[in-house]
Amino acid sequence: MNRLHLPSRLAVLVFSVLVFALSASPAEAKEAVGSRPNIVFMLADDMGWAQPGFNGGNKELTPNIDKLAAKGMKLTQFYTHSVCAPTRGAFLTGRYAFRNWMDWRSEDFGKPSYLKKLGLTLAHTKEGEPTRRIHALDTNERTIAEALKEAGYFTALVGKWHCGEWLKEHLPMQQGFMHQYGHYAWGIDYYSKTIVHNAPARFAVYDWHRNQRPLQEEGYTTDLFAAEAERVIAGQTGQRPFFLYVPFNAVHGPLNEPPRYSDKYDVRGAMLKCLDDAVGRIVAAIDKQEFRDNTLVIFTNDNGPVLEEMSTPYRGTKNTTFEGGVRVPCLVRWPGHTKPGSSNDGMMFIADWFSTFITLAGGKREQELPVDAIDVTEMLFDGAPSPRDEIIFEVAGSVRLPTIRSGDFKLMGDMLFNIKEDPSETTDIAGKHPKIVKKLATRLAEAGKQRPPLGDKPLLMDPPLPYIYGLEENENPPQWLREAVEKVRATQPKSWAPGETPWPQAPKGAHASN
Repeated sequence: MNRLHLPSRLAVLVFSVLVFALSASPAEAKEAVGSRPNIVFMLADDMGWAQPGFNGGNKELTPNIDKLAAKGMKLTQFYTHSVCAPTRGAFLTGRYAFRNWMDWRSEDFGKPSYLKKLGLTLAHTKEGEPTRRIHALDTNERTIAEALKEAGYFTALVGKWHCGEWLKEHLPMQQGFMHQYGHYAWGIDYYSKTIVHNAPARFAVYDWHRNQRPLQEEGYTTDLFAAEAERVIAGQTGQRPFFLYVPFNAVHGPLNEPPRYSDKYDVRGAMLKCLDDAVGRIVAAIDKQEFRDNTLVIFTNDNGPVLEEMSTPYRGTKNTTFEGGVRVPCLVRWPGHTKPGSSNDGMMFIADWFSTFITLAGGKREQELPVDAIDVTEMLFDGAPSPRDEIIFEVAGSVRLPTIRSGDFKLMGDMLFNIKEDPSETTDIAGKHPKIVKKLATRLAEAGKQRPPLGDKPLLMDPPLPYIYGLEENENPPQWLREAVEKVRATQPKSWAPGETPWPQAPKGAHASN
């Protein structure tokens, strides 16, 4: 039949299908390379696989995240490291965390149970006060912010840094970010903007900054991050692309009840709902400023949750390398390049964004340090199989069990699982496959030999209990800041029972400490 005689509605339908097919075709997907899209990368903190509605959670809590899933593509085998700082380090550098000792967090160097595993003891200042050894992302690393800045991008960090909190050279604006807003360390009070302890010191430290200066601001941090991201997006002129990295502190502890929703949900549910609001605001800001079509939007999470029930159907939690600790939700939206409501089962590791972003930006690949990142542009936007067949989660020298996934198999310490057949890791099959165990153990040992020496970490945080993070910022903190910190410290316990600390102890074996 002549198509001119088709009923008008059917003609429109056929035309729409043809337009969509062309917009999602491999030919156009290949044009992603060097197309220099804006990149907005949102990273939740401690959210479980099962918490978003699109993964079986309460849909009332995540309508905006679920909408993003419906408008974009879900990655079903997306992996991270099992705790905050290692994941952030891998994302920023494109390298496994063990290569620069980012598998150890800065605060671990003030915790005796962690130091013991390194053969180190708690450091002391010249005055004899216990303090932490300085540890951060190595300044010799090339970060994705530096790579994109070199490629002509405006780069901004709005959120949680967790890659060094004391020396200036370790802070975000010395690591490639042109704008900084948020906190440096592991997890702040959502209202007071203080870290509850500065291990081994057991009292609060202020940690809220804009462009690495102390910031006095009222409000709930999740809402404030959304507002700052909106400002950054609104400030873009379109004359050059931008990279906006938004690592939320939500839904990480402390469990601070949000300013709304507490009458409908428990505190964890209300915190997740506020996170969803923030995601919705940021996506809406992108669309409002007419950046939608040329902006790659990614929403994912840094590691598993603190409660195993939030990992369903997977086993494990944060700080473990079971699937529940390292397999996380990930959503990708880029109109014309991702099909709405689609899924991609290709294996991907968070470090892979490093090489992928550089490819999209038309940036420079050459650098001094080799990367573990694999460019997955064709997998994401061209329907190609994943080029990744292996992920090294941990090696010897980590506080967690050496773990590798290779193909369908995962070796975790002495345990072996077939992830394809048994994704919930219910059955250890090491006894049935000794050759596979030997092969993967050998691979882990080889990788472990590539870990550089740690050294004795001679630089110390002094004073051991600053008012605010950032050595220069603490030199003369304003009066309002001193008063705010003293007010919080006055409410904190003045003594602890022997063996008790305000922080969790180091993991033992395959399991995280409470």
